[in-house]
Amino acid sequence: MHVTDRQVRKLFMEYQKTGQIQIAAMKAEMDRDTAAVYVASGQLPSERKIERDWRTKPDPFERYWPEVEAKLKDAPELEAKALFEWLTERHPGVFQEGQVRTLQRRVQQWRVLHGPEKEVYFQQDHKPGVRLSTDFTCMNELGITIRGERFDHRLCHSVLSYSNWEWGVICHSESLLALRKGFQATLLQLGHLPLEHWTDHSTAATHEVEADENGRRQFNLRYLDLMRHFSITPRTTQVKEPHENGDVESANGAFKRRTHQHLLLRGCRDFDQPNDYRMFLEGIFHKVNRTRNKHLLEELSAMRLLKVEMLPEYNEAKTHVSKWSLVQIDRKSYSVPSRLIGQTVRIRRYEEHLEVYVAGLLQLSMPRLTGDKTHAINYRHIIEWLLRKPGAFAEYRFREDLFPSLVFRRAYDRLHETCPPRTADMEYLRILRQAAITMESDVERVLSELELKGLAPRWCLLMEFWPQPVVALPELQPFHVELGSYDDLIGSEEVSA
Repeated sequence: MHVTDRQVRKLFMEYQKTGQIQIAAMKAEMDRDTAAVYVASGQLPSERKIERDWRTKPDPFERYWPEVEAKLKDAPELEAKALFEWLTERHPGVFQEGQVRTLQRRVQQWRVLHGPEKEVYFQQDHKPGVRLSTDFTCMNELGITIRGERFDHRLCHSVLSYSNWEWGVICHSESLLALRKGFQATLLQLGHLPLEHWTDHSTAATHEVEADENGRRQFNLRYLDLMRHFSITPRTTQVKEPHENGDVESANGAFKRRTHQHLLLRGCRDFDQPNDYRMFLEGIFHKVNRTRNKHLLEELSAMRLLKVEMLPEYNEAKTHVSKWSLVQIDRKSYSVPSRLIGQTVRIRRYEEHLEVYVAGLLQLSMPRLTGDKTHAINYRHIIEWLLRKPGAFAEYRFREDLFPSLVFRRAYDRLHETCPPRTADMEYLRILRQAAITMESDVERVLSELELKGLAPRWCLLMEFWPQPVVALPELQPFHVELGSYDDLIGSEEVSA
């Protein structure tokens, strides 16, 4: 029977009271003979444990250990599993798969006794209201979808080092706009200002300095403007030393694990709208932050109140609309309505979308391109002019953007199989115009129907299969005239006369 230290302490106490082992053993719930052994030794079970330094089985690696040790001295980072595979190839038939654990223990022991020195981390004493750390973390591993479509995104995550209070904002890049959006959202939630804001060496906050042998980076001017606006001191970690921002680094992993658990409880990773997912994440933040109120109050009492206005979450730039009905923003091309050709427009660049203004009036809003994609052409902006110049379609530089879906692409290919090239282009442009002036989904539905029937998607056929509105005449009820009401009206006139 296993005896604990707590039982033996109870045994000693009762034995001191009565001096009888039998009674003391009963009260300590142990066998009398066992109790006698502990009373005689005066030691706790934990003090009687003896480290075993002998083996119960022969060590299969004893003979070959000098070879392994030589490898470890040359490359201390070698793992035991890789060494085991190397030994197996070097000495066929000597080792069995189940012996890898034995080698792992020997390698671990060698590292403790003879291995290289390990890096030491020093726990920091954080003060309330001083440090707010921000970092970007990728959330794609959670497998979030919006109406069945994969939703790739990041989180701009901020953490107060003293209380571990945290907040985050969904973003799609690690740009300065995303950092500004996440940072200001955090300040709005806090209602207070920390003394310092810490980041790693992301390009949102810093840039490389030429001819610096230490690899140091300097803050971007726009980031410094953001910090000056709130009178906060910017700080950054050393290059390639992310552990210096360890509070937010560890919080990234903890929040993703917590979100994963909440998604399991929810039973679904699909959301109807991005806003629904945003509210889901904010609910998690609120729940976890409620457990940190005590230390958060200490932080808030040491912080300044947030009294300055928020900066706009966009950058503005002026650009010229080219004769191709395009504007260039961040080396990416966007189409705009052709009526704006030749105009100088003002572009507001948000983290997720762009807005185009002329004379202070909003003309259109469109998603902002991210990643490697360099152009976004909306066929609705240029379809009328393509119909006037159908010959330009075949060699149009951005022609692939004029196929809204695979259904449209298959329809175009089918037209080229059944019609001369110029006729096929003209037929397709008429179909595209129908999508522009009505509903793209309705055109796609008719094209799919024609494809199922094996018919070429000619313009005339499209209009034959086009859903016609059903006109329903209202049902009229016969009008019944109550003549008595007229008699009452005439009688009232006679009385008044």
